[in-house]
Amino acid sequence: MRKEVIERLVKSGDLRPRWKDTERIKSMIMSAERNVAVVRSIKLTDESATVVFRDIYESIRQLGDARWWLVGYEPCNHEISLDILKDMDIKDKIKLNSLNRFKKIRHDANYRGFMVSVSQANEIIDFWDSCGKEIVKILSEEVR
Repeated sequence: MRKEVIERLVKSGDLRPRWKDTERIKSMIMSAERNVAVVRSIKLTDESATVVFRDIYESIRQLGDARWWLVGYEPCNHEISLDILKDMDIKDKIKLNSLNRFKKIRHDANYRGFMVSVSQANEIIDFWDSCGKEIVKILSEEVR
């Protein structure tokens, strides 16, 4: 992310400068992976789709938090957490455009009682399989 954007986010209170805490970053990455593994063990049904979607979304957001900590900042909202992931150079980079939609779906599920569909849950599962694992690999290499 460009320096002037980061400065604006700090000034607006959306980011806080932090020191690079490698143990925290490793823990965030491991937690995201573990959470997805547990959620993936749940049978995907109309009743479980919302839980599966929300938990995988939280794991993706947590990877964004880890990336911010890698560059010395703590994000103060979900949008900022997801924005830094959009800058990553991954194979299916076009899929990073789904992050805003995922945030909206999660918001609607959490605050408006919207029920996530099985197809939406499958979409975020596919995102994790095609992008999340690659993001984990990149972050894990960067934190060493």
